[in-house]
Amino acid sequence: MTNNEISGGIVHELPEDLREILASDAEARASWEDLTPLARNEWICWTISVKKPETRRQHVERVRTQLKEGMRRPCCWMAVFTARTSQ
Repeated sequence: MTNNEISGGIVHELPEDLREILASDAEARASWEDLTPLARNEWICWTISVKKPETRRQHVERVRTQLKEGMRRPCCWMAVFTARTSQ
């Protein structure tokens, strides 16, 4: 992997808006790269699961800020909760 590449998830490719915000913030990017591919996939899925463009922009920004706050997975996301409790 070169310095310009940013890791994606397991199932989902990294969307361009999320790639751009991570590329613009070294601290968030370092936290992103420290995540497991499964955790990155959950952030990507959480980001792309919304319908409204404004909500999408908010999710992208929240990924950046929450990574910098030390969060490793999206909090309170029903798809994650369902997937974890159904095993």
